[in-house]
Amino acid sequence: MSGLAAVLAGRHAPGVHRWDSALDVVDVEHAVEHAGWAFGYVDGAGLEELPAVLDAIGRALVLPEHYGRNLDALNDCLRDLGTPTVLLWDAWGGFAHADPRRFAVLVEVLGSRADDDPAVEVLLRGPGPADVVPLLD
Repeated sequence: MSGLAAVLAGRHAPGVHRWDSALDVVDVEHAVEHAGWAFGYVDGAGLEELPAVLDAIGRALVLPEHYGRNLDALNDCLRDLGTPTVLLWDAWGGFAHADPRRFAVLVEVLGSRADDDPAVEVLLRGPGPADVVPLLD
């Protein structure tokens, strides 16, 4: 968990990273919340279309009712998060392989935060294209 620990402690910039960890979701959630960050979890198994992925992210992050389930709305809602947040996304590779172009745009939205926006760390766990985002080690 050293890479994640560095993000949570402010020693590594948050963003979107592949993450090789066998920790249980509950253990990751505990560590994240203990550090004062919010936590969301997406089980991406079977999610291969953008609308389904956006719905899952919205539920995981408990986005407001007005969340429009599109990339612009996601970007707006991420800016309105009340606290730094970690999103653990298991089985992300299905969507990345099924729709690489939209996956790349989604990664851009998830990883682009202004200096005054709350930090968002997205952990992509499990198999998927190795060249799309850096590995958090």
